[in-house]
Amino acid sequence: MLEIEAPTDVSCDLSLEAGDVGQGPTLDMTACYSDLLVEYLRQIKVKNIFGVPGGAIEPFFDGVARQQGDEPITLVISRHETGAAFMADGYARETQTMGVCCATTGPGATNLITGVASAYADDIPMLVITAQTALPKFGKQALQDSSSTAIDTVGMFRYCTKFNTLISHPDQFEHAVVSAIMAANTVPKGPAHLSVPSDIFNTRLSKATLVHAGALRQPWASNDHNSQEKLQQALLAANRIVILLGDNCDGASRSIIQFAETFNIPVISGPMGKRWINEKHPLYCGVFGFSGHDKARRLLAEQKYDLLLAVGTRLSELSTNGWAPTILNEKLIHIDSTSQYFNQSSMARLHVLGVLPQLFTHLTQKLSHKARGECWWEADEKKTAPLLPHDERALAQSNAQPLKPQRLFHYLSETLSDQTRIFIDAGNAWAWATHYMQRCNDQGYYRIAMGYGSMGWAIGSSIGSLVANPTAPHVCITGDGSYLMSGQELTVALEQRIPLVMIILNDSALGMVKHGQRLGGAEQIGFTLPVIDYGAMASSMGI
Repeated sequence: MLEIEAPTDVSCDLSLEAGDVGQGPTLDMTACYSDLLVEYLRQIKVKNIFGVPGGAIEPFFDGVARQQGDEPITLVISRHETGAAFMADGYARETQTMGVCCATTGPGATNLITGVASAYADDIPMLVITAQTALPKFGKQALQDSSSTAIDTVGMFRYCTKFNTLISHPDQFEHAVVSAIMAANTVPKGPAHLSVPSDIFNTRLSKATLVHAGALRQPWASNDHNSQEKLQQALLAANRIVILLGDNCDGASRSIIQFAETFNIPVISGPMGKRWINEKHPLYCGVFGFSGHDKARRLLAEQKYDLLLAVGTRLSELSTNGWAPTILNEKLIHIDSTSQYFNQSSMARLHVLGVLPQLFTHLTQKLSHKARGECWWEADEKKTAPLLPHDERALAQSNAQPLKPQRLFHYLSETLSDQTRIFIDAGNAWAWATHYMQRCNDQGYYRIAMGYGSMGWAIGSSIGSLVANPTAPHVCITGDGSYLMSGQELTVALEQRIPLVMIILNDSALGMVKHGQRLGGAEQIGFTLPVIDYGAMASSMGI
């Protein structure tokens, strides 16, 4: 982004002194506020920042360049700011920590918004740093002015962040940084935004500052012991129980499956929740909802169950088959670590707030005297059938040309190692992967972002994940429509020398639009794409 700024004194020196045990170093008065921000990020173990340079954000880049000490933070420069936000998203998913992205003022900040909104919809912790027009230039028609009296970027971020502020005075800086980091990491997690005028970034500290970052590394969680006791009583009284896994089961999958095995409980999942279970486990009955399996639908259709434990799910449209009454009824018990999601299940018998791994481990121990459940769901022969009926298995094993997507996704699920991180982009890939990609891995390495549905997300996110962990195998599966939007980010993988495998589903169409129009009886318009040799495009990039 092109910006013109008045000359400022950027000759700040960064001097670090030994701090107290358990605390960060002390920055002396030769350091700037950009140095303070960088040191906070170092103290919480951020390794990479994703962004695009520009005039107003340059003081922050200077702070990154001046850092001292072991394991310095590395800047990864994306080709577009949306890509930077997607990369920070992928970094956060792989590291289980906070991702960081940055952009300059004006269009740099607005370009970030789609990626930030996607992270907000999927509860991905992220610190979003945007530069702001220098304070003396507010409202004066400065180039790329995005102050409150111009194109108000802080106002725009208000609706897709958990914390959002303009730092209008140096004395606010440290408190705002601490507040933003804590907000991003407090359940439900999500993005936090700091808008920092370029002149404040360049302002020297008014006093020597000891960086206190210990509290920012602490996990925060809530438990409602009263509702958990009621859950135990409900489980003791029930004979026929079903578990529905959602996307918010991070770290809890093993304890949930152990609970299901102990009491012989069938398990289904939403399209995003399937990443938390071995899809070949004998208790798994498939995906319910978007592009789901008939076996899962049949399990709930006749409502022969006594209780449905919906665990770690937002009960969104895609995971409930359009909020079907077979799920949303008085037999539902909604269990989550995030009380915010309970607003989707006002009809539920019970809402249980707790830390999921500990909660299910505790339930297994406390209910050990309960009799093992009957195999009531196997009474119907169709419910004992494989997830894929005969005709679908035939498609999944077909060698017909051109290659069928059913065959591709089935082959990948059978061939890729369990440690492969698989990123599925928005579009028809969602449907094929949900239905035909059945993996044994239960650690969340199957990654899909259905909360906001941003095309191109998988491209940037897979790169950010690989930057964080370049030794793990990564595969990005995207469509030709998404690639034409964001494919230039592949050159970041080239520049970073990371081994990304990208598969493009190329049908010269916006496939989800095309098939949606046909299925919905709409006019067939606006879905065609040109015939393009994507191999030649990659070759021209040196890929």
